[in-house]
Amino acid sequence: MADNVTSLFRSTAAHSPSMAALARESDGAGPVDFCIPCNPYFPTPAMFEDMAARLRDIITYYPSSADTITAELCSLLRLPPQCVAMGNGSTELITWIDHLLVRESLAVPVPTFGRWTDQPMETGKRVDMFPLQESSGFALDLAQYGEFIRARGTRVAVICNPNNPDGGFLHKHAIVQFMDAMADLDLVVIDESFLEFADAEVEPSVVQEAMLRPNVIVLRSLGKNFGLHGIRFGYLVANPALAGRVRSMLPKWNLNSFAEHVVFMLKEHGTEYQQSLHQVRRDRMDMSGQLSSLPGLTVYPSQGNFLFVRLPVGAEGTVVRDRMLTEHRLLVRECGNKIGSSSRFLRLVVRPQVDVRRLVSGLEQVLYGTARRGAAVPEQATGTGYSSGTAAVDRLVGETNGVGAQGLAAQALGAGAGAPGLPAAPAAGIGMPLTAAPSPVPVGTGGGMPMPAAASSGPQQMPQQVSSPVSPPPPPQPVQPQPVRQPVPQPVPQQVPQHIPQPPVPQQTPQQMPPQPMAAPVPAPAPAPMPAAASFAPSPMPTGPTPPGVPARGGLTAAQVRGTDGLSPAPASGWPAGAQSWPEAAGVGQVV
Repeated sequence: MADNVTSLFRSTAAHSPSMAALARESDGAGPVDFCIPCNPYFPTPAMFEDMAARLRDIITYYPSSADTITAELCSLLRLPPQCVAMGNGSTELITWIDHLLVRESLAVPVPTFGRWTDQPMETGKRVDMFPLQESSGFALDLAQYGEFIRARGTRVAVICNPNNPDGGFLHKHAIVQFMDAMADLDLVVIDESFLEFADAEVEPSVVQEAMLRPNVIVLRSLGKNFGLHGIRFGYLVANPALAGRVRSMLPKWNLNSFAEHVVFMLKEHGTEYQQSLHQVRRDRMDMSGQLSSLPGLTVYPSQGNFLFVRLPVGAEGTVVRDRMLTEHRLLVRECGNKIGSSSRFLRLVVRPQVDVRRLVSGLEQVLYGTARRGAAVPEQATGTGYSSGTAAVDRLVGETNGVGAQGLAAQALGAGAGAPGLPAAPAAGIGMPLTAAPSPVPVGTGGGMPMPAAASSGPQQMPQQVSSPVSPPPPPQPVQPQPVRQPVPQPVPQQVPQHIPQPPVPQQTPQQMPPQPMAAPVPAPAPAPMPAAASFAPSPMPTGPTPPGVPARGGLTAAQVRGTDGLSPAPASGWPAGAQSWPEAAGVGQVV
């Protein structure tokens, strides 16, 4: 039975198996869910009772038209209906955005929600992936992202705020500045699916700004906020031309009767919804503190309803996931199948404190040992070898965003050989910079603890530096060995070079590499001053082969990028106090 359950994860590509599939392969009772990121406090029990009492009518009859349901939602959010399109989940809207508005290329930071990488690749578009750096806590640098878009010549840019899986947050003024700098692109998409769980800013949404711009779409999810993933409903906001173009392609009855029933219930439950968001934010702080107390576990700051954690050195994420499920009936999200991540990372959904205590107890037993099974993390002095269940993804991360989980584990265990790299991509294209190994602890995160809202609510300063070509760069300076047996190279800030050497030279991993008969590894270039962050001046187009793991036009498929091809194996605060009133556009300011 346990083997059947865990095998479901190995048969999925970008996502986890559904709760229904897990229940069918177990005894019929699902595990405690730390995987699916929805609101655990909404709908209320009374709302569920109301839906249950009307179940026969809900599933027997057709729903109203999508226009009728959209008009009710817009009345609730105080948005003009001509600027809104509702979909059968945000994934349906992502699909239509790709088919209608993405002509040839799309840029997206990774790791992120899998449909933003997979959907355009499945329709033959070029996906330019901007790697978020572990050394900076996976924070998105908009200045460097803008330079990357210019260098690649990308026509569509995507930002997820907060980002899934790490919960990274960008302040409203910075996103508006980015939208204006990218006004010449075909499209800019701001995915705000998790924004209502944020508390770093009172009015963080950019829906009002999107309606005034010709090339901006804001995407929002209702299932995540309302704790109703199964109903499948979400919406986008844009200027009337863009919204109308998407709306014209949607079926007349693309929204189901459950979605209609919930939308028409919402106006009576604004107070309960507000209270649920506040409780999730309090639980997030408490859960972060409890997880941070576990030795070797890093918790990254998050403004979503989930936490991104890095397992201790030597821990295998797939082993931790399977044992948490089979031994403790706790479902966690192992992130080895997310492009730009590895199996050393988990995404854990924020849940009530009683569930979190059970999670922490389970992690303690799995990570640090029990009398029955032993620990998933080997002792550094006498530990066993490290074997990754998502080895191909770890190699991808090792080539593009640091040393990868295998390399880190090898350091801890004193291994002398480096982790193997991926071969060069089969298609030529414009290259992506390869970066040096990141520091194991994010800069300025205080060991991974999220900052209080008061400390992070001030204006966000956009970085003023990216890289420019220099000649010739000095070699990197080694640092003193830490707890690991191999010295770790000094981290180098993410570079966006103007040119890529011909031909590219493989980047050296932190492990001691075997001597090569030919050229020595090329050190990463040193940073150089850049113009102001808002300029995003176009750069000359680089040439040369695409580095390993980077998709190019006609290059790797989604499965090949993940390494699964042929292998077995990311708010509304201050809601109105009255139970009959809701904010407009998820708390973006009063409409006069």
